[in-house]
Amino acid sequence: MFFELNKRLPEKAIFTADSGSTACWYARFLDMRKGMMGSLSGNLATMGPSMPYAVAAKFAYPDRPVFALAGDGAMQMNGMNDLITVGKYWKEWKDPRFVVLVLNNRDLNMVTWELRAQSGEPKFDGSQEIPDFPYASYAESIGLMGLRCDRPEDVAKTWDVALKADRPVLVEAVVDAEFPMMPPHITLKEMVAYAKSVAKGDPESKHMIGETIKTAVAGIFKKDK
Repeated sequence: MFFELNKRLPEKAIFTADSGSTACWYARFLDMRKGMMGSLSGNLATMGPSMPYAVAAKFAYPDRPVFALAGDGAMQMNGMNDLITVGKYWKEWKDPRFVVLVLNNRDLNMVTWELRAQSGEPKFDGSQEIPDFPYASYAESIGLMGLRCDRPEDVAKTWDVALKADRPVLVEAVVDAEFPMMPPHITLKEMVAYAKSVAKGDPESKHMIGETIKTAVAGIFKKDK
């Protein structure tokens, strides 16, 4: 989602990101050009800032496109309430482009991967799994546009529709919770912790290992080019 969005970034865009996995993809894939602005929670890693930050940015700069990059956990915590505010005021904005990207993986994903890579502990379903929710349909119910993308081949056209909309848009991206947020350099400590989490019986270990191998191999070939 972030890779394709980066190809279509409008001029003077403003971005806000949550502190979870969205912050990783925001940092890796969005190229900030002159005149763009971006913000996230920073050192405190507060959950849920993207929506209130984005609403504040839109009121401050009603003539500029604003993008809120949110995880599903943060969206359930406070984002859907902020979306009601967007529904109330968007017609007063000079530029109606206000795009919310929700990564729907039914998991508090950053903490899940921190447990694995830093503590050597498997995912604990009781604290990490969150309910599925029809985010795009919810946006439609309050008069906004809702787009749901659950196939890789639909990502590009989903963004094309979203960026041409005449009203705020919520893009619900159904993503894989086991896709690893691998840093550029992996330490021995992180490798050992990851192995421990698998050995202790992570409930998604088989799928997780497969995705990790694919990501690692892709990274090797990318470096060779």
